[in-house]
Amino acid sequence: MMVDPRPEHSGPPLLMEAPTSDYLAQLANGPPQLVLKALRAGYGKTEVLHGIELIVGRGQSLCIIGPNGSGKSTVLNATFGLADVHAGCITLGSNKVTAAPESVKLIQSKVSYVLQTSSIFPDMSVEDNLLMGGHLLKSRREALAAVERILDTHPRIAALRDKPAGVLSGGERRVLELSRALIKDPEVLLVDEPSIGLEPRAIDAVFEMLEGLQHRDGKTILLVEQNVRKGLKFADLGYLLVGGRVAIAGAAGVLLENPRVGQLFMGG
Repeated sequence: MMVDPRPEHSGPPLLMEAPTSDYLAQLANGPPQLVLKALRAGYGKTEVLHGIELIVGRGQSLCIIGPNGSGKSTVLNATFGLADVHAGCITLGSNKVTAAPESVKLIQSKVSYVLQTSSIFPDMSVEDNLLMGGHLLKSRREALAAVERILDTHPRIAALRDKPAGVLSGGERRVLELSRALIKDPEVLLVDEPSIGLEPRAIDAVFEMLEGLQHRDGKTILLVEQNVRKGLKFADLGYLLVGGRVAIAGAAGVLLENPRVGQLFMGG
């Protein structure tokens, strides 16, 4: 099934169920930054992803949505090397990194991961939390320079630099985690549930930062988000996962308005 609300549209369809690889490549609209090809992955012998195909173009944002247990976070974990890949291929830029260790993905392939669970050090200052993000850089001097670069370009976090991270609000902690992920100047950001547990104003601040990272700084963003409306309003592309497979993919705004999304979320 294909859906295209613009009858004179000459490009790829804006929405496709059980999307093909060719369609996903067209949807990415440019040189691919991240490609998952026929990816089967999980934890130990348990397979969660059953032949996932995913393509994100350079500088694009893609939001993955789906019911609990559909494999959303496993896509991020497999990409970063935190899940077991049973078959298929992961390519970041021009590098095939399917079996590469985390350090290779961090440094050579320039990808950072902001986990769903809190990862701040509450007894350390905001500045020292940022510095912890530079542990794989060549020297402390390089790490300190990276911290200053972040503080210079993100005044919201710079204003908190001397505060203990434990006194920050939930939204400020999330901004700190996003800021720390930038220390190695990644090209690709993997972000798992950035809105979880946050009040609406804090959610807005987090997505405002993500928008700046994409449109001002040119980052490619792969996002998992249970707040469907917020995630799809932010992203260029949307994938709906059901049972470890891509059920629907398309332009995020069109996916947001498609009634099949709600049906599949509810198991219909």
